[in-house]
Amino acid sequence: MNTSYKTILSLLLAASAAPALANWSVNVGAISVAPQDSSGHLNVVETVAGLPANSTEVSVNNNTQLGITIDYQLNKNWTLELIAATPFSHDVQVKGSAIDGLPLGSTKHLPPTLLAQYHFDLGDSRFDPFIGLGLNYTNFFKEEVSGELISTLQALNVTDANDKVELKLKDSWGLAMQAGVNVKLADSWSAHLMLSKMDIDTTGRVLVNNTSIQSVDVSIDPYVWMIGARYSF
Repeated sequence: MNTSYKTILSLLLAASAAPALANWSVNVGAISVAPQDSSGHLNVVETVAGLPANSTEVSVNNNTQLGITIDYQLNKNWTLELIAATPFSHDVQVKGSAIDGLPLGSTKHLPPTLLAQYHFDLGDSRFDPFIGLGLNYTNFFKEEVSGELISTLQALNVTDANDKVELKLKDSWGLAMQAGVNVKLADSWSAHLMLSKMDIDTTGRVLVNNTSIQSVDVSIDPYVWMIGARYSF
């Protein structure tokens, strides 16, 4: 037999003998966003209310939703993962000064994230630790102004009852880092544990009759953790 044919045949036999990859996996479970927020200052509110300069910021609360992540295994070590979830809901409020805790409004967001994961071979098929790096896009929608903010603006004579007050948040692009482990429970089933740090920066604006009266940059930069069940096929 020709040497080149022998080489091709040996490669085909080796490939057929190698264990097949379970290329696709789906992880479903609880996924939580815990903002590590910081922001600029609410200068308009401080000026009108007579508060100390640079004494008020914006904070965003935690939220947990149903997480669904999809993995595609490229080879033994490399996997692509897409993180998705049902929409997160967050309350936005004032942090600091005499009006600490004043609700500003609320928003929903979706943060689809695509990561490249590197999986470590520990020599134990039950444990599959990994790290990942990727890109996050956060889409904010259904922003609503709180009744408390509207009442406060009216009390400060910034607006009156006939004014239209809105809250707008700008969408965000940023990096995402990840670490986690899959723990095999059965042939196709595993436990999935993951922690990510995402770079989410937005600009929030309060508009009165379509004119911005306050603009503030907000770094949300949350930790995102997930605990769920993993099915591979």
